[in-house]
Amino acid sequence: MLDNIKSGLVVSCQALEDEPLHSSFIMGRMAVAADQAGALGIRANSKQDILAIKKTTDLPVIGIVKRDYDDSEVFITATMEEINELAESGCDMIALDATDRPRPNGESLGAFINEIRAKYPSIPLMADASTVEEVLAAERMGFDCVSTTLMGYTEYSTGDNIADNDFERLKEIVSKVSVPVIAEGKIDTPEKAKRCFEIGVHSVVVGSAITRPQLIAKQFVDSIKQVNS
Repeated sequence: MLDNIKSGLVVSCQALEDEPLHSSFIMGRMAVAADQAGALGIRANSKQDILAIKKTTDLPVIGIVKRDYDDSEVFITATMEEINELAESGCDMIALDATDRPRPNGESLGAFINEIRAKYPSIPLMADASTVEEVLAAERMGFDCVSTTLMGYTEYSTGDNIADNDFERLKEIVSKVSVPVIAEGKIDTPEKAKRCFEIGVHSVVVGSAITRPQLIAKQFVDSIKQVNS
C-alpha cells in the first residue's frame, strides 16, 4: 500500500450526508476522475463508498468511517465497529484519529491499536494527528504511517495551519520520525502540495480543493463579492 502511493497524490473522495454530492455512485465517479488525472490512491469514507470505488478503479484506498459519538469528539474510525466495517470493505489501509482527545467509552488509543492488531494484523494503519507530539506518539504506538490530517481541527490546535512558517511543523515531523509521513489538511493549491514533497513527505492527500465543488465555488463567489461590495 505505502509503496503504491509513494511520491504521489491521494485524492480524498468524500461527501457527508448534508453535502450535495453525497452518493456512493458519485464518489465512485470522483475516484475515476482522480485515477484519470494520475492520482496514486484514494481516501474514502464509509464501507458503502469504498465498495463503490473499488468497482470503478484499481487504485488503493485509505478507508475511514466518520461517525459522531455523544461521549467523545473523536469521529474518524473511533471504535471497532468502524474497523470491522472497513475490513469488510476491502480497503487497503485504515486511517483513524490519533489525537489526545478522550475516545468513546474511555478506551485509550494504545488499547484500541492493540485490539485492531490482534484482529486484523495485516491491515496497515494510518494515524490522523493534529500536533507534532501526537505524531511522535503515534509512531511509538506502531502506526505504519503518520499524517497531519487533523492539524487545526482540534480545540488545542485551532488556528494551526500546515503551511505556517513555510511548513515549519511538517519539517519537524519529517525530521523526527522514521515511518512514512503523509501530508494532509488544508493543502489547497498545487504549489503547497509540491512544497510538501520538497520537504520530504511520502505522499500528499488533497480533498476539498478537488472534490468539494461547493467549497471551490464559494472561493470564487467570495472573491467576486469583494469587488462588488
